Order: sequence, then C-alpha cells, then structure tokens
Amino acid sequence: MTTQQLIEQIRSKKSFLCVGLDVDLNKIPQHLLATEDPIFEFNKAIIDATYDLCVSYKPNTAFYEAYGIKGWQSLQKTINYINEKYPEIFTIADAKRGDIGNTSTMYAKAFFEDLQFDSVTVAPYMGKDSVEPFLAFEDKHTILLALTSNEGAFDFQTLEANHKELYKQVLETSKSWKNSQNLMYVVGATKAEYFAEIRKIVPDSFLLVPGVGAQGGNLHDVCQYGMNENIGLLINSSRGIIYASNGNDFAEKAREEALKLQQQMKQILEK
Repeated sequence: MTTQQLIEQIRSKKSFLCVGLDVDLNKIPQHLLATEDPIFEFNKAIIDATYDLCVSYKPNTAFYEAYGIKGWQSLQKTINYINEKYPEIFTIADAKRGDIGNTSTMYAKAFFEDLQFDSVTVAPYMGKDSVEPFLAFEDKHTILLALTSNEGAFDFQTLEANHKELYKQVLETSKSWKNSQNLMYVVGATKAEYFAEIRKIVPDSFLLVPGVGAQGGNLHDVCQYGMNENIGLLINSSRGIIYASNGNDFAEKAREEALKLQQQMKQILEK
C-alpha cells in the first residue's frame, strides 16, 4: 500500500484509527474457546464489526507466537482475511524486529512476502544495516521505534549525548538511510508534549501512536502537536476496543468503543 492510498482512506473514512489485535485467550469470550480456532474467530468478529471505522489493524505478534504453530496459523488466517475482504485496510505487523542485515532480510521476507503485511515495526538499536533490508521493499513501510509509551522509555530514549536526546538522534540519522521515504515512526501518546519537537525533525512522516485509551494518552493533545497537513497519524487502541466486553456482545461493544474514537477523529478532521 502506498502512503497516498493510506491518506485517501483516512480522508474517506474520517478516521485515523488503528485497532490492535492483541489476543489473549484468557480474556476473550469463553464461548469462543469451543471453536476450532478461537483467536481467528475473535479477530474475525472484531474486524467485521470495526472495518469501516478504522484504517489499520495491528496484531502484536507476541500474542500469536505465545501459542506456538497454532498461534502463527491464526495470525496468517487473520492477515489473509483482512487482505482478501478489506484490502483497503493498512496492516501492521507489530513484531519489533531488527538484527544484522541478512537476518533482517529474512524477517522482512517473512512479514512482507509470506504474510503480506503492509508494514512492520522495527527496533533501531543496531543501526542502519539492520533497518535498510526492510526499507528495500517497494510500497512496504518500516515503522521505527522512536519514543515509546512505556515507563522504561526514559532509561535510554531521552538520555542526552552532545546536548541531544537519543530519540532525536534516531529520527535524524534514520532520514539518511536508503529508501527512508518508507519510514514511519512509533511515538507514544503518553508523551504528547514531545510531538512538537518530533515534527521539527520528521514533519511529513506518519507516526504510529500507541497509548491512547488504556494507557492514558490524550487524543486531542496528540493531534494538536502531531498532526500534519496529510494527518500523519495512526492512533492505536487495543485493549480499550477489543476487550470492551467478554460476553456474547463483545463485537458490538468493540464497535461502540471504536465509534467513539472515530467520531472524535471526525470532529478533529472537520475543524
């Protein structure tokens, strides 16, 4: 998917919502556990209930890998279902990969060629040669961890060297990498005050923003400081949407929560 196609979908749906498909078998409705593939059946119901309100789905691969081969098969069935039934949706493999060049090439093939995701999250700690193999894929996007929403982010990401925080150095250095136009960045919603500084460095890039909802991030603050003329934001919500109910009405309740966020986004876009 091209960036322009993503922008067009955002403007058409009046939404820049990304729904995180982080499936925990201990939290899904009990009646689904009797099905052949509970993870896929849960995802399918959530997707069918929310596809018109969001522009992206983001499975965190840890929630699938934890269940071994069956979990990986559920992930594959989920991405195939999205690509076949809702091909306009932007898909994110939240895998946080990043390793030496030949290994990164294999990771990229796994997510871009085999599973056919549009994008994958990547850790930048090992530098240029660990990220450029992902960037080599045409019309695929690499979402680089920049400033995350977790408490431990302050252990390294905001440390200063030569009077500049590490996350800023990551942003600036990544712009020099080959095919850097295929980069997006993860920036946590719980750090909304940082968005103005981030936009000075990457004014045109899309930012994937976790932390709105269950983690306490504020949508309006993020948009105030982080939105650009092409919107440039994908706001992720996982638990707040998919676990709105653990009863038979789980899909309907998920839609209600997704609609609340989509309506807020619509108001912001129409201002």
